[in-house]
Amino acid sequence: MTRSREAGARLTLDDVQIRFGDFVAVDGIDLAVDPGEFVCLLGPSGCGKSTLISAVAGFESTSKGTLHVGDSVVRGPSLDTGMVFQSSEALFDWLTIRKNIEYGPKMRGVTAAERRKISDRFLALVGLTHAADKLPAQLSGGMRQRAQIARVLANEPRVVLMDEPFGALDAQTRHVMQVELDRIWRESGCTVIFVTHDIDEAILLADRVLVMSAGPAARIKSSYSIDLPRPRDEASPEALEIHRRLRADIGEEVQKALAGQGLVTEEEVH
Repeated sequence: MTRSREAGARLTLDDVQIRFGDFVAVDGIDLAVDPGEFVCLLGPSGCGKSTLISAVAGFESTSKGTLHVGDSVVRGPSLDTGMVFQSSEALFDWLTIRKNIEYGPKMRGVTAAERRKISDRFLALVGLTHAADKLPAQLSGGMRQRAQIARVLANEPRVVLMDEPFGALDAQTRHVMQVELDRIWRESGCTVIFVTHDIDEAILLADRVLVMSAGPAARIKSSYSIDLPRPRDEASPEALEIHRRLRADIGEEVQKALAGQGLVTEEEVH
């Protein structure tokens, strides 16, 4: 199925600052994400990647600037955005996978018959039809993450935010999930913002990779368009060259972060 870019929303951040008391987490963030685009955020630990997407989700308030999803200003959580967390504990462990997926539509007043159609659709999309009546504890980590993705997509968000959703998975399961997410994204047409520390993961998934600077007052330092055919081969010469550039770029920010913690000297950074 060819993805419908109309399903996703344009995301716009204008001069966004997020602070906690006197601490400025991110500052001066200007970003425009096209409908249906897949963007990955990379950067050193503590640079504000998770804080930034939490603000897009409406969970954090901006101190300055504006956030728009489509034509709407973000003022709090909205059905236009959905969040997939790193931990699959976000699933309700007392509900079956089908009931987890149907939970959002049920809260919106969707009829039982229509909820069944919705859950059938998204169970099939993430390959969990056979596990519909199982509880989360009966599934593997990768299957639970697929269920979490299905639960988010069942609300038909226009922007899907993912905070290191595969970080806790083993390497083999993680690769399977990356391939599955690429397929699901192309079929759903959602706009995706994906936080990761894994350069190869970003290259495999993203249309564009954004590198954030070391905090505090982190900003978007650089942007890389990943114009490679899908499915991608991370061992191709083109992918390896992008990996080299990203590693060097992020490495500079990691060294600055370490210097800020007193773990290396400023001379070592330069």
